[in-house]
Amino acid sequence: MQTHLVRRSFLLAAALLATALSVPAQDAKPSTNYVLKVTTDRADALYKSGETVTFKVELTLDKKPVPEAEVQWTITKDGVPPTTSGKVKLANGTAAITGKLEEPGFLLCRATFTSADKKAYTGLGGAGIDPLKIKPSQPVPADFDAFWADQKKQLAAVPVNARLTPVKQATAGVAAFDLQADSVGAPVSGYFAKPEGAKPKSLPIILTVHGAGVRSSGLGSATGWAKQNLLALDINAHGLPNGQPDKYYTDLSNGDLKDYRTRGRESRDTVYFRGMFLRLVRALDFLTAQPEWDGKTVVVSGGSQGGYQAIVAGGLDPRVTFLAAGVPAGCDHTGSTVNRINGWPKFIATGEQPPANVVEAVRYYDAMNFATRTKAGAVFTVGFIDVTCPPTSVYAAYNNISGKKSIHNDPDAGHTSTAKAGAAIRSAITQHLQAQAAK
Repeated sequence: MQTHLVRRSFLLAAALLATALSVPAQDAKPSTNYVLKVTTDRADALYKSGETVTFKVELTLDKKPVPEAEVQWTITKDGVPPTTSGKVKLANGTAAITGKLEEPGFLLCRATFTSADKKAYTGLGGAGIDPLKIKPSQPVPADFDAFWADQKKQLAAVPVNARLTPVKQATAGVAAFDLQADSVGAPVSGYFAKPEGAKPKSLPIILTVHGAGVRSSGLGSATGWAKQNLLALDINAHGLPNGQPDKYYTDLSNGDLKDYRTRGRESRDTVYFRGMFLRLVRALDFLTAQPEWDGKTVVVSGGSQGGYQAIVAGGLDPRVTFLAAGVPAGCDHTGSTVNRINGWPKFIATGEQPPANVVEAVRYYDAMNFATRTKAGAVFTVGFIDVTCPPTSVYAAYNNISGKKSIHNDPDAGHTSTAKAGAAIRSAITQHLQAQAAK
């Protein structure tokens, strides 16, 4: 009897399963895993002025080509006119769009597909047009050096007054400290680390600096470099206390430091970045006073706003021997005066007609101009579809570096540090350290 009931239960379950499988899934939603990609017909995405650039547009759904679709497209000069636009129908998921630029710069192709449920998917593609020939939008101000010499004189009148507080951390063989050092305005605030037992005059220096935002200094950055036998200092951009709860920095970001990026743009004396830049010099004052410094090697490294600071440090302070600027901000603030895109912090917004005093003031804070003043070696990285720190602005600064330099192009990258870009920066820093050690 029990066997009979088990058999009936099994047959009933099987019948119900078969019925369920035979009924269409009325509630199942169609896939929306669309990916829209734009690439150029050259792997390096580099062309000469006047050459035709072919952008390949690819649309896939669940990694399979979409057989038929319509895509809207726009090609600009890296985000500014001249602008061309249109629509193209894809065949087996692909289509080709062409453009050209008759001057050094970049083309930016933006493609958009709108799905049946009205969701928009965007793909970007970038092409460099003789980027090594991009010229400055404006010359260096005649009194640029005099202005910054006066700022450094004001800094020199403030004693360093370094305060070091030991910090517990897990990297064996490394001593770490919270550093506070007086500067003009807010103090230098960072984490300083060094190998335990290092001999006098035995170690190179690395100063690491931060991208945009409001946060604590990074202890791991300092200890990581110290583990590699460097005197290492990581400073936060605003001279804030380190190691505070996240809410502390969030509140400042939403309050006192909100929109700091364009604050004071009306005058060269009031631009917010003045204090940030002088803290770079003060940080190097502290580092070069350490008995373990080898007396010859100073590296400054950062990405985005940190890349901006690295270039500025090289231009402000002749002690810098190498700068690493990943997708640097702060380049070509006056690009709009020659119909070019300018980089973050966008002192002058795209399309804005700014007052003459703003145009004049921001020239004193342009990484492009600081680049002319450094004799340091340099490595840059650049993303061809970076709309935060556009490649046109990055090359405007890079081309002003006169020392030994290299640039890592990321044709498919936006405002980020790819694995290859990070490797290029680490390799360049390592090569510089080795060359300095051999002197």
